[in-house]
Amino acid sequence: MNTPHPGRLGHDPDGVPDGGVVHGGVPDGGVPDARRRRAILIAVCVALMAVIASVSGLNVAQPDLAVAFDASQSTILWIINIYTLGLAALLLPFGALGDRLGRRPVLITGLVVFGAASAAAGLAPSAEVMLAARLLGGVGAAMIMPITLAVITSTFPPAERGRAIGAWTAVAGGGGILGMFLSAALVDVANWRWLFVLPVVLVAAALVMTVRSVPDSRETTGHAFDTVGALTSVVAVGGLVFALQEGPERGWTDPSTLLASATGAVAAVGFVIGELRRRDAALLDIRLFRDRGLAGGSVTLLAVFGVQAGVFVVLFPFLQAVLGWSGLLSTLALMPMAVLMMAASGLAPRVGARVGPRATMATGVLLAGAGLALMASVVSVDGGYLAVLPGMLAMGLGMGLSMTPSTEAVTEALPRDRQGVASALNDVTREFGTALGIALLGAILSAGYRDAVDPRLDGVPAHTADTAREGVANAVDAAQRGGPYAGELARAARESFVEGWQNAMWAGVAVMAVLFLYIVVRGPRPSAADGPASRGRSTRGLRDAGPRPSAQNGAGGPD
Repeated sequence: MNTPHPGRLGHDPDGVPDGGVVHGGVPDGGVPDARRRRAILIAVCVALMAVIASVSGLNVAQPDLAVAFDASQSTILWIINIYTLGLAALLLPFGALGDRLGRRPVLITGLVVFGAASAAAGLAPSAEVMLAARLLGGVGAAMIMPITLAVITSTFPPAERGRAIGAWTAVAGGGGILGMFLSAALVDVANWRWLFVLPVVLVAAALVMTVRSVPDSRETTGHAFDTVGALTSVVAVGGLVFALQEGPERGWTDPSTLLASATGAVAAVGFVIGELRRRDAALLDIRLFRDRGLAGGSVTLLAVFGVQAGVFVVLFPFLQAVLGWSGLLSTLALMPMAVLMMAASGLAPRVGARVGPRATMATGVLLAGAGLALMASVVSVDGGYLAVLPGMLAMGLGMGLSMTPSTEAVTEALPRDRQGVASALNDVTREFGTALGIALLGAILSAGYRDAVDPRLDGVPAHTADTAREGVANAVDAAQRGGPYAGELARAARESFVEGWQNAMWAGVAVMAVLFLYIVVRGPRPSAADGPASRGRSTRGLRDAGPRPSAQNGAGGPD
């Protein structure tokens, strides 16, 4: 039987008594008042923003990094990807440790590690130091990301939890684009080293607010920590994410890709078997996936984040290579979609309260699919940005509506003493979906481009044609060097890219269509968000995971 471990709160002006006992982040006899809850929410969202911005920020500085370190493109991609690899692989173990050791100390430790790693990356004298700093940053981020959501689910009362999760989801969904825009602006006005000023500033602010406002919460259990499960989860997630990251670059039949895929798959099977045997003592109780909310929420997050990441892979070269925009302007062009996505994430809990989580998720997926279909139908070289903007807006609205109820469904499915694990599962699903979407939609785009550009290269010198087949950016660069085929080559590359774009978009539409049908049939039950009674039922795992501690732990009698 699991029992919460009491933490201590100092005296606060919100009326929480000095030394008040905490059960799951809630002081004995009540919850933090509205001002305190706002401070907690701001603190964890600022911490999350630092992590999310660092995932995509370096993408805008790839040429600068290559020059600064005299590094190959492969090394630059490793500098970018090793952060995500470390983050994804360690999410589940650190989420579970936060439940046991205390969410506040793990969050503070993660902020310190992440801040130090960001500072080291900004000052890195070589590619080797940068790689080490980025890996350490991923370790710190893996401590931060699941704890931020666990603090919300273990601290906020059920009536406000959905809105708080909506704010967290808005930052998680749109924060990457905002981070890329700020990063592009810093690179334009200064240099790539200033990219790390932003996460250091955000971490410093989050650290101060965490120390001042975030209460500690931890849970005790009669079971030992599932070390074997933690290790196999690291190997499984790390191996599969590595394969998805390196497959497009090295080739899917490359020995390292095949080895990583096989290792990850074997570890994943071993993880599932081991967790089923450990049952209640497991790091992640696999049996909980029988719950429609957990299964539906996880599948939705996997697909939505996969399609979103894949679309970004398509959008950036369209804006830069086809339309000829700068990196900063291209990132700015994504802001309307990001803003609408963040607004819809905040609105989703209100919609869910009226129509239920399943209807909200299904509506969001339907809108996202419609946006993808609209972009696929109207995109053209001559149509420009305004031709694809309506589809981008529909997609942003749909993604925002689907993310929040999916996240809430995942966290509500696990009991209070496993909220760190629930949050980590939510994050692992996002990261794995992102890697999967980039790999698959990117591959569809590349294949479509090559198939379309080949017939258009008749008569073009072999060397120039080979360059054009590598990608639209290579073809446009070759055309800019002049020559009798310059105009024809640039036009052929841009038109071919648009055909590849359409293939990728229609693949995304197919994914959204299958997801829509799945949610309609197997999504969270409508009653999970309707009315006070059902709301209490849907959050019983958070509130009733076990009795309060005995009197010797400083708490009173049973619930």
